[in-house]
Amino acid sequence: MSCSGRRVACEVKIVAAGMIKDRPRRLDLIYIDQPLYFVTFATRDRKSIPSLDRAQVALEQYAHCGIAEFHVALGRYVLMPDHVQLFVRGGRNFTLSSWIGGLKRAISVALKSQRLWQPGFFDRILRSAESYAEKWNYVRDNPVRGGFVKAAEDWPYQGEIVVIDRV
Repeated sequence: MSCSGRRVACEVKIVAAGMIKDRPRRLDLIYIDQPLYFVTFATRDRKSIPSLDRAQVALEQYAHCGIAEFHVALGRYVLMPDHVQLFVRGGRNFTLSSWIGGLKRAISVALKSQRLWQPGFFDRILRSAESYAEKWNYVRDNPVRGGFVKAAEDWPYQGEIVVIDRV
């Protein structure tokens, strides 16, 4: 790793096994009890998801199974033609990468579409109710910005499985 001496700019040159080049390492320890994650993952080469209807059913089934068996709560989500954005919270033994990998697999199986997703995902730990509301407003408006609907509430591929507010 070479750093410029300033806190902001560091360039990662080492690629560890299983890591995506130039992507920061995941945190080993997180000192927040049951953090709330904002997650985005995209299709390979930004190709369209073959059926948003079937993808939504698979996502919701996976989420309900997660609640019942693993104490993982999927909050709000939006499926777009080439990516998914969601909010999720798990218990103390929750591993985000395993859960997202399982979700991607569940959707791929439901769609009978191998190699649908690009490797990895982007995540951010939200630290306040304002941050959650701000991110949700941005995510909810994606279909409007994309020209798919005139009003966010008209997009059928969104929902909320569990209410997971930070207040």
